[in-house]
Amino acid sequence: MTATAPQTSSVQKLTFTTMTMMVVGGMVGAGVFSLPRRFAEETGVIGALIAWLIAGSGMLMLAFVFQTLALRKPELDAGVYAYAKAGFGEYLGFFSAFGYWASACVGNVTYWVLIMSTIGAIAPALGDGDTVLSVVLSSIGVWIFFYLVQRGVKDAAAVNRIVTIAKVVPILVFVLLALFALDPQVFADNLRGPTSYGSLFEQVKGTMLVTVFVFLGVEGASVYSRHAKRREDVGRATVLGFLAVFAVFASVTIVSYGILPADEIAQLRQPSMGGVLEAAVGEWGKVLVSVGLIVSVLGAYLAWTLMAAEVLYVAAKDDDMPRFLGRTTRGDVPFNALLLSTILVQIVLVITYFSSDAFNFALDLTSALTLIPFLLAAGYALRIQATRRELVIAFLAVAYTIFLLVAAGPKFLLLSFIIYAPATLLFVQARREQGRQLFSGRELVILAVSIAGAVAGVVALAAGWISI
Repeated sequence: MTATAPQTSSVQKLTFTTMTMMVVGGMVGAGVFSLPRRFAEETGVIGALIAWLIAGSGMLMLAFVFQTLALRKPELDAGVYAYAKAGFGEYLGFFSAFGYWASACVGNVTYWVLIMSTIGAIAPALGDGDTVLSVVLSSIGVWIFFYLVQRGVKDAAAVNRIVTIAKVVPILVFVLLALFALDPQVFADNLRGPTSYGSLFEQVKGTMLVTVFVFLGVEGASVYSRHAKRREDVGRATVLGFLAVFAVFASVTIVSYGILPADEIAQLRQPSMGGVLEAAVGEWGKVLVSVGLIVSVLGAYLAWTLMAAEVLYVAAKDDDMPRFLGRTTRGDVPFNALLLSTILVQIVLVITYFSSDAFNFALDLTSALTLIPFLLAAGYALRIQATRRELVIAFLAVAYTIFLLVAAGPKFLLLSFIIYAPATLLFVQARREQGRQLFSGRELVILAVSIAGAVAGVVALAAGWISI
């Protein structure tokens, strides 16, 4: 997960090339470096191929949805959030904006966990990115970035291109070297994976959240659609960028099965691409992956920080968030939105210390928080469909997103409610500032459902039914 996008003040109009780079940079992030282990923990080659087929088809439908909406509703800016509001009202639009923002912030935590885990290979005190020292150092990094961004970021589009190229090259080198070193017998032994993986359906279901995570960023061009030079470029860039990155993701996963047995890949420390390449070509392969990861994290964290602040800022300008989130500095930086984003990152960083698996916890929660905004965007496309093609695409996108919610299971749905429900305080503040009725009858029903889900989540955590 990473989104590499220009800051609103530094770019007036985005070309097709720039927007395609945004989508490619948006999806090719730190998450790809964790793919071998995440898949090997759940499935063998056959299950991985089926999972990528399902994920690729489903995410392609979502990419087509964003393409359709960009063309059909050019007046709607900020992508995911704007579509939810137009289709299902202000309260669900608010939840979409908040959920998308929260997923961006939680996703940023995975970057710090991964980079600390990477350095932890030579500094054991950092562990797997989940020790006290790693949390402290990550926190320092979080606030250094806050300080830099609030001073203003210039020429982010140029930085985007450089960072995207710098992180894609090691990944492509990994795929080529792994193909060259692939052992057909090891690959054949990994076709079904260990018997402990369970049924093929369970294997595929277990990989769904990680596929959502690595595909986050497919909507990146949509979020910045108001800066597009030509509106049709938003959809074209989304689809082209997705197809290119999908091929890379699937390749990284599948070729790894030809280097080591699945159960050995599942035991590698993150970033697991480093361990796989080390087994294939030696120590320098691990170093190459580690350098690629660090470059990816540095660029991705900056980009997703800007993305998160942009969502809150636009929602505030539309009166769907409190006005203080729409204020900017002299450098046109949405300071309060940036500060709130940084605070949430800090909170989740501390929470990861108490998790049994910090990286996987943050990754899965990021994916789960994104599903509601995606579902609402797909649902809106289904409501306004005008042709048979649009109907089929929107229906498949809705069905795929619902399947992902089922695959996520009750744990992350309840954890999402715990995050969503308190956010209503921001919605209430925005309504009060406008002197409006706080909730309509329909909105009260939505509020009751969110509170009930949050209470159930807290009870489940307290009782030990679910854990982080």
